Amino acid sequence: MTNDAPETAAETAAETMPIGDYLAQGGKLTAPDNAPPRYRAELLRLMSSFVDSELAGSAGFADAINWAPGIKERIAASRIVLEKADHAERVLDLMEGFGTDKALYNKAHDWAARSPRDAYVDARRQGGDMRLSVFHYPLEGWTDAVVMNVLMGLATGLQLEELSHCSYTPLADVLREIAPRERRHMELGLEGLERIAADAAGADEARAAIAYWRPRVAETFGAPQSERHARLARMGLRQRPNEALRAAWEEAVNDRLAGLGLA
Repeated sequence: MTNDAPETAAETAAETMPIGDYLAQGGKLTAPDNAPPRYRAELLRLMSSFVDSELAGSAGFADAINWAPGIKERIAASRIVLEKADHAERVLDLMEGFGTDKALYNKAHDWAARSPRDAYVDARRQGGDMRLSVFHYPLEGWTDAVVMNVLMGLATGLQLEELSHCSYTPLADVLREIAPRERRHMELGLEGLERIAADAAGADEARAAIAYWRPRVAETFGAPQSERHARLARMGLRQRPNEALRAAWEEAVNDRLAGLGLA
């Protein structure tokens, strides 16, 4: 029995034009078999960076559970650790469709490993470890962890919004489901930071942590006028340029910190 239903305009376009032109014009792909080699490579790199960053973020934030000053904060930290690991698994499930061995992947790196606090970590990925450079730096205490969570949470929100419109539909769908939970992680951090900044000593400690983490989080947006960004944009995997995302993040950070008296 054959299916004689008429093809959609998108299906027809995908069959009658080069795949590069199809993607550049806003076309979408829905399965690994449809992805050409270079697209597969860039897509897997994006997904690996997300998975590795979520695993490293979860592992690094685990210590914050025992740093928490109260039960409410302990529950919030536990939720963040759990859900970041879950987010990593959701995207890793998609990578399995491209041949990634999920069991081996989890053992590939020590996700809790960190560089010295005063080390310089190049923003480029470190070998096979694709986590963002900010996740190579260690947390030091509750205030430090809360500040990093807020600053990186604001960045993650913008980055997820960007990738939730990417041309690989399964990834876009998963990231749209993840985005509200990541936003809640940031909001939990803001609640904690508000309590910390309520007294002068806490506010001073928070400002010191902001001075440390802000430039390191800023580096996660990548270099302006990036050749790789242009390539990803042609594939429909990115939209807004790095400098636009970073400017939006700087504005959001300034607004949030001003509201807490920490600008």
